[in-house]
Amino acid sequence: MRLLVIGAGALGGYYGARVVQAGGDVTFLVRAKRAEQLRRDGLQVVSPHGNFAVKPKVVMADDLKDAFDVVLVGVKAYSLDDAMSQFAPAVGDSTMILPILNGLKHIDALTARFGASRVLGGLANVSAGLDAEGRVVQFMANQTIVFGEIEGALSERALALETLLHVSGIDVRASEAIMQDMWEKFVQLTTLAGITCLMRASIGDILAVPNGEQAIFRLFAECCAVATASGFEPRAPFIEFDRKLFTTLDSPLKASMLRDIERGSVTEAEHILGDMANRARGLGIDTPLLDLARAHVAAYEIGRQRAAG
Repeated sequence: MRLLVIGAGALGGYYGARVVQAGGDVTFLVRAKRAEQLRRDGLQVVSPHGNFAVKPKVVMADDLKDAFDVVLVGVKAYSLDDAMSQFAPAVGDSTMILPILNGLKHIDALTARFGASRVLGGLANVSAGLDAEGRVVQFMANQTIVFGEIEGALSERALALETLLHVSGIDVRASEAIMQDMWEKFVQLTTLAGITCLMRASIGDILAVPNGEQAIFRLFAECCAVATASGFEPRAPFIEFDRKLFTTLDSPLKASMLRDIERGSVTEAEHILGDMANRARGLGIDTPLLDLARAHVAAYEIGRQRAAG
């Protein structure tokens, strides 16, 4: 199967590099500056599982002509519209589009543009970013990717994709309930992003202050209520996993949204915090802590835009 990875940032760069490392047929759709860097230095990954580098095949949007079997979309939500226009020539009648963006809103955008039959649901759990040298740096050992048909059930194409991605360095699973999985990830991410951005601190530091743990779980409860009212009540194993995740003392865990703020970059706040808050309003659910976190990051964005002129 021919795989087109959109971008070579933290998500696409990590998973795409792992498939290349295993001998897969992978091409990265990148901009000219990134293409030059990758051709010169290779795609380098710094990982707790061992550092490595690959020589990737790259293509730029103007040179994209042929359809691919799979398009892996791992861009930031605010870049999705541009990305869809760029990779559209790679989408054929049987192409699978696998988005591993944060949140849920992108599913509607992709299905509206390319048709529901081409779009899978998907999520990724990897803590990674790009450093100043353009290397993909994996901060923690997790490296999961989960996907499936939005309507449920396991399809032959999903199982074929599971085989493609079943390589060293990727914990892959084809799911019969991907929307349930995505909603649980949405709850987890919104809680993590909301509390770490609001407090401008890691989970470990938040736990170290008075009422820190209570604040984390108040926000978690708000997000769980929205999921439940939407028909996707979080399951017991997920609740237990997140309870451990959010009570690990000295944990360095923080959301990528907070890392964006620390760099002075644009965030995905409205795609994550805003979308969850809007869904809550539509369901008549009160989410005061979520609303405060959303307002906090929105105020940051106003200041960032003003400083940028």
